[in-house]
Amino acid sequence: MDPLEDVLSLLRTRSHLSAGLTAGGQWSVRFEPPTGVKFNTLRRGYCWLEVEKVDGPIALAPGDCYLLTRPLPFTLRSDPPGPEIDAHTIFARAEDGMARTGTGDDVLLIGGRFTFGEPGHELLLAGLPPVIHVPAGTPHAETVEWALTVIEQELTSRPAASSLVAEHLAVVMLIHVMRLYLTREPREASGLLTGLAEPAVRAALTSLHTDPAHPWTVAELARAGAVSRSTLAARFKETMGQGPIEYLTRWRIQLAAQRLRESDETLSAIARHTGYGSESAMSTAFKRVTGVSPSVYRRGHSGSPASD
Repeated sequence: MDPLEDVLSLLRTRSHLSAGLTAGGQWSVRFEPPTGVKFNTLRRGYCWLEVEKVDGPIALAPGDCYLLTRPLPFTLRSDPPGPEIDAHTIFARAEDGMARTGTGDDVLLIGGRFTFGEPGHELLLAGLPPVIHVPAGTPHAETVEWALTVIEQELTSRPAASSLVAEHLAVVMLIHVMRLYLTREPREASGLLTGLAEPAVRAALTSLHTDPAHPWTVAELARAGAVSRSTLAARFKETMGQGPIEYLTRWRIQLAAQRLRESDETLSAIARHTGYGSESAMSTAFKRVTGVSPSVYRRGHSGSPASD
C-alpha cells in the first residue's frame, strides 16, 4: 500500500474551488486564515504573496502556484501595493465566478482550498512549511501546470460538469505538488512527506500501511529497509518526528476511528482488524490518542456516515 495514497484516501480529501480574482493597477487584498489547505495559481500577470509569520514576500509569476498549509492570514498585492481591502468585500461582489479589484485585469488568479472529511489530517500536514511555492517551469512541474491549465479552461468555458472536473483535477494537482515536494533537497522539517523521501523510512512506512494489524517490531521494519535497527529508529524519529511503533499506533487508531464511523462492527472485531489482541487494549490506546473512548467516539459520529 502506498502510504501517501493511503492517507489521502482515508482523509477523504476534497477540493472546493472559489471565484477567480482579476486585478490591475495598484491593489492589495487581505484574506482571513483559510479553512483547510488553501491554493492559488497565477494565470496572468505578476503579484506578491505575503503570509503572516512567514519571512518576506513571495514573488508570483505566470504559472506559479502555492499551497498554504496553516490557517494564517495572507495578502495578495501589486508592487507597489494599493490600499488594502478585505477579501470578503471583494468576493461578495463577484460576478460570473470572478471577483475584481484595482483598475484593469492584467492579473488573474484562480484557486480554492482542500478540506479533509475526517480527523487525522495532521498525518499529512505535520512538518510541512506554512507555504509551498511551486514556480512555473521548474523540473517536474509539467503535470501541475497541465492540471492548472485544464482547471482554468473548465472554469472559463463552463462545459457540462465543469465544476466536478475542475475539483477532481485540483486533487490531482495537490498530489503532484506533494510529489514535487518529495523531490526537493533534505529539509529540517518532519512529517509523512519528509519520511517518504528517506528510502529506509519509506520502506518501513510501506510495510506498516500494507499490514497495520501485524505485530511489527523495529527489527522487522529495519530489515524491510535494509538497515540496522538503530539506524531505522534514528532516521524514522528524525524524519517523522516520532518512532515507528508510535506512528503505527496512531495509524491503527485512525483506521479504528474510520470503522467506528462507517460500520456497525463490534469493538472486538475492530480491535482484531487493527492489530489489538483485545477490546480493552484497543480502547486504552484509542483514548490515549484521541482523548475519548471508542464508544463515546462512535456516538459522537453516528450521524456522519461516509456517504455524507
